[in-house]
Amino acid sequence: MGAGLGGLPAAYELRHLLPSEHTVTLVSEKSEFTFVPGLIQVAFNLKPLAHVQLGLAQLAQRHNLNWVSGKVTALDPANQRLTVEGQTAIDYDYLLIATGAALAWDLVPGTGPHGGYTHSVCTPDHALEARQAWLEFLENPGPLVVGAAPGAGCFGPAYEFALIADQELRRRGLRDQAPITYVTPEPYAGHLGVSGVTHARELTAELMQERGIEVIDNATIAAVDPQAITLTDGRQLPFSYSMILPAFRGAQFIRAVPGLGDEKGFVPILPTQRHPQFANIYAAGVSVKLAQPDVTPVPIGLPKSGQMAEAMATAAAHNIAVDLKAIKASHQVPTLEALCFAEFGKTGIAYIAAPVLPDPKTGKRKSSYAVRGAWVVWVKAAFEEYFMVKIRFGVGMPWYERLGLRTLFGLKLLKDVAVLPKTAATGSESLVS
Repeated sequence: MGAGLGGLPAAYELRHLLPSEHTVTLVSEKSEFTFVPGLIQVAFNLKPLAHVQLGLAQLAQRHNLNWVSGKVTALDPANQRLTVEGQTAIDYDYLLIATGAALAWDLVPGTGPHGGYTHSVCTPDHALEARQAWLEFLENPGPLVVGAAPGAGCFGPAYEFALIADQELRRRGLRDQAPITYVTPEPYAGHLGVSGVTHARELTAELMQERGIEVIDNATIAAVDPQAITLTDGRQLPFSYSMILPAFRGAQFIRAVPGLGDEKGFVPILPTQRHPQFANIYAAGVSVKLAQPDVTPVPIGLPKSGQMAEAMATAAAHNIAVDLKAIKASHQVPTLEALCFAEFGKTGIAYIAAPVLPDPKTGKRKSSYAVRGAWVVWVKAAFEEYFMVKIRFGVGMPWYERLGLRTLFGLKLLKDVAVLPKTAATGSESLVS
């Protein structure tokens, strides 16, 4: 379920690993695969939406996937059946949930592009609406406010939006007419939901200062009206244009199934990506539950990057193939070693956290650092082109991609585990690295 940065590569991996007698069904309410990180460029009218999209029906037909278009409205784990709006019920032997998350605009009154006063780059339709508003804004520029709502766990796009906006306004000679404010629940600029990344704080703060962008951290947005963003401390931030990232929650059908998700609808998982209660349900990407290890003054979430989603989905697909005895191999777990390329106009910052979740005993990571340079922009653009090509050709996460990440950045995305016999009383698994 889901055909994004995790779901579609997972379907490709399963089709590659499983013999032809197995059916791999791809279910999505979207008709196109979208490379979501590219939507920021769409919002600034720097590239067309078609550049970051591919038709799912054609991809499914080309790569031997059973394609079901529609929104999942109900899931019945006991009978291994899901209901898709406008379709007959679908039975499954194994289920991989990669639906991403719902956008919790309702938590902050006035946010969001549908009924609110702020824009978003989370979905294609949001990016198109943001683009139209941006073009109108250029005709009559004024204060620009960019940031994230309390509870958000995805901050990279907000930094990218603020800094690309700065570049585009300077290019047009409009920057002096459009003061930019970055407002965030992060404890400091450059936190991005992951504390302790060497040089991240210094490099990010330095860049924001260079560009004349005011940063308001530890901030809680209380409400938004057509003219201003109001913080809980009473401050008001007037704006002519605003892009605010929301907090996430799980999809509605997950929240409706007792025991499937937590109180926010995120799916709990074992290290193998398998659900601890439902043995034939796996989950990957933004839809899974990963606890934020840091206590921050304003609550924030843990980021789940596209690369993390792809690694989780690859592990889940591999483990389903092992469960089905289609391959003879150990189960795998994603290391959650993460790399984020953030494009900031003519320069960029690469953030590396290996792994995102520090060792629970020592509180340390194998490595974590940030590095700035124009090369980041070129690498991100090249990766987008590469990713779209591999999706077009039906490739999940090939060995050469893993080798490249390990060689260039020291990142190992997957590792084997020894899986002990299931415990009869609980159905749980003991996992040993």
